[in-house]
Amino acid sequence: MHDDIYDHDHPDNFVIKEDEIVTDIEGLEMFSLKSVGIDIGSSTSHLIFSQITLRREGASLSGRFKVTNREVLYRSPIMLTPYVSATKIDTDKVNAFIHSAYKEAGLTPEDVDTGAVIITGEALKKENAQPIVEAFAKYSGKFICAAAGHNHEALLAAYGCGAVDLSKTEHKTVLNVDMGGGTTKFSLVEDGVVSQTASINIGARLIAFDEKDTITRIEDAGRMMMKEIGHTVALGQRITEQQKEDFGAYMAKILFEVIEQGPTSAMAKRLMVTPPFVNYRGLKQIDHLVFSGGVSEHVYDRDSRAYGDIGPVLGSNMRDYLKKLPKDVLREPIEGIRATVIGAGEYTIQASGNTSYVSNLEALPVHGLKVIQAALRKDISVETALRQALAKFDLPHFTSGLALSLTIDGQPDYQSVRNLAEGIAEVLRDSEDNECPLYLTLDVDIAKSLGGILRDELKIDRDIIAVDGIEVGDLDYIDIGECLGITEVIPVTVKSLMFPTTNSD
Repeated sequence: MHDDIYDHDHPDNFVIKEDEIVTDIEGLEMFSLKSVGIDIGSSTSHLIFSQITLRREGASLSGRFKVTNREVLYRSPIMLTPYVSATKIDTDKVNAFIHSAYKEAGLTPEDVDTGAVIITGEALKKENAQPIVEAFAKYSGKFICAAAGHNHEALLAAYGCGAVDLSKTEHKTVLNVDMGGGTTKFSLVEDGVVSQTASINIGARLIAFDEKDTITRIEDAGRMMMKEIGHTVALGQRITEQQKEDFGAYMAKILFEVIEQGPTSAMAKRLMVTPPFVNYRGLKQIDHLVFSGGVSEHVYDRDSRAYGDIGPVLGSNMRDYLKKLPKDVLREPIEGIRATVIGAGEYTIQASGNTSYVSNLEALPVHGLKVIQAALRKDISVETALRQALAKFDLPHFTSGLALSLTIDGQPDYQSVRNLAEGIAEVLRDSEDNECPLYLTLDVDIAKSLGGILRDELKIDRDIIAVDGIEVGDLDYIDIGECLGITEVIPVTVKSLMFPTTNSD
């Protein structure tokens, strides 16, 4: 039966084609996005354009969308990050490079749905670093912008190269060694969780030179190590092949020392730019090693070309050390030099449970909160777990723009929630901003109880928004919307920095 009055046919063989199904459920059960990731590093800069497909998890319409496919549309060439001075990045050249990449990819900013701009390493210290990130974010579409300090960059690399996925899939302990131009970052990944990060001043471009071997750049760490091995270097001076070999061998020796047992020599300790791992047992603790970053292309012998730096020599010396290890220890990364390039900003929509806590409706909506994920365990205090979580992002104190994401271990009762609240209160005591709201996400339904204890019992004098039933991770950013109608349900948009896994293209 039909209500319309128009003629129509009923085909004898009614078949729904696959593309028709996709069209019908697009936006309801799945959707696709075009994304771009821009990485401006101390040594190199590059882009990746991707097409990502997200599908809803589970049968419920409240289910979370998850990335099920990632197709790389275009990888830009690797550009040496240009500088106009020792303290300033050449904005015009970087801008022209990004415009050119869009053109070669056949895309415009309007075509891009999401993505991220990441600035890392020594580039982060340059005087125009932040304006560059903001400018490219506006130009390139709907973006997450992140300036990555040493620990944060280590975290990005561990996800980006596939070390986290390898550890999670195989339930192994993986050490990711991300070797860049100015620093090498370490991430200890235990059963899919980055437990510790660290960084040392060892990199391929601590000394850089032109095609005539004339030195064009010397970082303090490079000068210090060259002096230690008996060489004097200066800008405008010619670097000899013997000096390159000696310098590369010395850096590899120190780097392998840190991998094998932690920094023990005076020079290794001096070169550390973050505290080393705590209670690190060296290679006895490690199942697999994964190298990433620009120098990894030389470590895995994928690239033998020199780019005016010590990369090939450093990579060759590292290979010599790695030959001493059992064959199954070294694993290949999914991404090497592009490990910190963000393929996409994965948008997921979630809805809170009915027991969220909002002390002030004026504090919502809020956009772009960086998620600080803390797994609360019985063997460490809540305060310690929260401070360790902040440290992964180079944050010594709680500050504005953050959402503390708490994963609760065990069945909560009043005393455990009270202990949780007291730990949070301790972290808030030395906050950089005593008036910024406290945003919390929890994986269990204790938000209302936790918020009430913080406000009424511990007298926390700041806006408190606690949202339950939300799943977020280390590299997520979230938007928290206003309460829906007369309900206490709160919509949350999760924007995840998406990295490749062993199942992605």
